[in-house]
Amino acid sequence: MKRPIVIDLFAGCGGMSLGLEAAGFDIVASVEIDPIHSLIHHVNFPYGVTICRDISFVSSQEILEKIKDQGYSTDIDLIVGGPPCQGFSLIGKRQIEDPRNSLIFEFLRMIKEIQPKYFLFENVPGITTGEHRQLLDELITEIEQIGYGIVTPIQVLDAVNFGAAQKRKRLILMGYQKGLNVPSYPNFLCQEKKNQDILPLFNNGNMKEFVTVFDAIGDLSNCDVFFDQDTGINRENLDYQGYRKHFNLLPSGNFKHCHQRSINNKIYGHIGSKHTTISEERFKTTIPGKIESKSRFLKLAPDGQCNTLRAGTNSDRGAHTAPRPIHYLHPRCITIREGARLHTFPDWFQFHRTIWHGFREIGNAVVPFLALALGAEIRKCLNVDISQLDVYKLPEIEADFLSFNMTKAKNYWEITHDVIAKRKRSKN
Repeated sequence: MKRPIVIDLFAGCGGMSLGLEAAGFDIVASVEIDPIHSLIHHVNFPYGVTICRDISFVSSQEILEKIKDQGYSTDIDLIVGGPPCQGFSLIGKRQIEDPRNSLIFEFLRMIKEIQPKYFLFENVPGITTGEHRQLLDELITEIEQIGYGIVTPIQVLDAVNFGAAQKRKRLILMGYQKGLNVPSYPNFLCQEKKNQDILPLFNNGNMKEFVTVFDAIGDLSNCDVFFDQDTGINRENLDYQGYRKHFNLLPSGNFKHCHQRSINNKIYGHIGSKHTTISEERFKTTIPGKIESKSRFLKLAPDGQCNTLRAGTNSDRGAHTAPRPIHYLHPRCITIREGARLHTFPDWFQFHRTIWHGFREIGNAVVPFLALALGAEIRKCLNVDISQLDVYKLPEIEADFLSFNMTKAKNYWEITHDVIAKRKRSKN
């Protein structure tokens, strides 16, 4: 049985793509404006078409032609996308006139022209409130006018309910061509344990407790972080038992239906920041689960969950890394690989080798476990038996891509202008 196929718009590094591949899909095309993020997606999904461009200047015909040239059908099962969400965010100033808000209608254009069987639209919960609600309502009206239905009631889902050790809420629209099987929102897999007696009332007693920070990153705590050069952690030094089986270098657990990447038995991304002695002392004295008073960073509690990991600012706004939580055991912020685990990325998934780009990729990504749960519901509607799908070994991609700066990345994609505004440096 052939795998169903999906186009990922606003793809970033590929959190949604990864979850959908785990659910049995092939990612036949992705569109992403950031040259570095596009390279990371290309490294992780080398079998599909990667288009690095502003979606406003990408035609549906170009996407379909490239997919056909790659040997895939142009009968698309699923289109997914989460347009940039800063204009909708409840953090900071809400801007109804933010030009990024118009990108949701580029998503609509692709649905209208490509006519996939199903679509998934993902965004921050802020789009459901205030003036931004009118944008969402307009999008839904337009979708219904082109022959699609929307699964109602529309839901905001939290990744912590689907096996992530991170609380991260996202609005999800599930759409379908009228006349096809109607999908459902996925059932929760995890529930907070406040009273053991009530847990069996959910999901026929199969509901699990929330995954903890320790469940996700406990074994990494025994590994020294890298500062100047990331030479990788040997696989033998990590514990892939229990929950951590999902992160194994060989696709397993929730990722057992993913294609096999070429790896060298090393885990990369355990890169640490150099903190001052004063900062380290403050980190040490902060109680796990509490906010450190000066940095305002959360110190993780090993038996709790991580707060929402954010992407930080773009180059034109100072290239600031988003606040990263403090490790529960060590007086430092978490590493890229620890953030990836908390976001449910397996250890074989590659990120940019710098902390700034790596955390931007994680902070912008859909949590793969959530994408997997959504993809599984679409797969059911397509009547695809995941046990009958092929898994194949992917060709190795040049590892140098993971260290490219913006100039090298732009040259690779043959981009001559600044798609990402240049960094503004302070004169002080």
